[in-house]
Amino acid sequence: MKRFHVFFAALGLTLAAGAGAQTKWDMPTAYPPTNFHTENIMQFVADVDKATGGKLKITVHSNASLFKANEIKRAVQTDQAQIGEVLISAYANEDPLLGADSIPFLATSYADAAKLWKASRKALGDRFAKQGMRVLYAVPWPPQGIYSNKPLASLADMKGLKMRTYNPATSRIAELAGAQPVTIQAAELAQAMATGAVNANITSGATGYDSKAWEQVKYFYDAQAWLPKNIVFVNEKAFAALDKPTQDAVLKAAADAEARGWKLSEEKTKWYLEQLAKNGMTVAPPSATLAGELKKIGDTMTSEWTKQAGPDGQAVVDAYKKM
Repeated sequence: MKRFHVFFAALGLTLAAGAGAQTKWDMPTAYPPTNFHTENIMQFVADVDKATGGKLKITVHSNASLFKANEIKRAVQTDQAQIGEVLISAYANEDPLLGADSIPFLATSYADAAKLWKASRKALGDRFAKQGMRVLYAVPWPPQGIYSNKPLASLADMKGLKMRTYNPATSRIAELAGAQPVTIQAAELAQAMATGAVNANITSGATGYDSKAWEQVKYFYDAQAWLPKNIVFVNEKAFAALDKPTQDAVLKAAADAEARGWKLSEEKTKWYLEQLAKNGMTVAPPSATLAGELKKIGDTMTSEWTKQAGPDGQAVVDAYKKM
């Protein structure tokens, strides 16, 4: 009889250990559930769940519902959340190197954006590692264009516009164009446009679609200025606490998410612009005059960025240009 008691006690401990083996992570993101970045993340989470047999459960908190966009990086760094997604360039004031993908007209196609990510990935990964975090993957937004409530034939037409900005690069463009920069996160954009807090915007067709830009502005100029990226990263201590098979499953799911996300972003670019036009917006390339003036702004900002980012920034640009 005693032997049975010992057996069942041991079995109870085993079951308790098994039940306690499940790890739960919170994952804040700033974008709505219908955004392709969030959809890609949901697939990443499902892949991790499947590959680990449910040992690692990640709960996604979309649309800035757990932390605001500008709070997410710090939340992961301090382990208030274990994993998160941010727009890398939003943190360029903290470290200019994080703004590499928002230098206007440096990398304007998906192929070039991929080269720039390859050139900058190690340096960015090292920056995150110094702050106790690990970069898992990054996915670009579609190319950036200009939304306006009036036609823009040249830079002079942008003077005085209240332009929504989301990182230091877009704020600087607004300044150089004579517009008034107003920092608004994606989750608040529709409301800001509805109340007249902003009447112009530099962002992608995706964000224009998410915020129903056509309800407030009627013009989109497809400047294809750059392709900013969202980065998914994890608290290093939380990652290190996982067993090796679970770590491998996370890294594999991340690699798959990166490949899938880049493909999805490129495929959806045309669709987003079609939706803007379908809803009554004028979608067109910028005039030759405006394109030339924007290119000059890009040259100025490339020069400014390489000075701010120092040798590491110059090394990234040099490596990119050699590819």
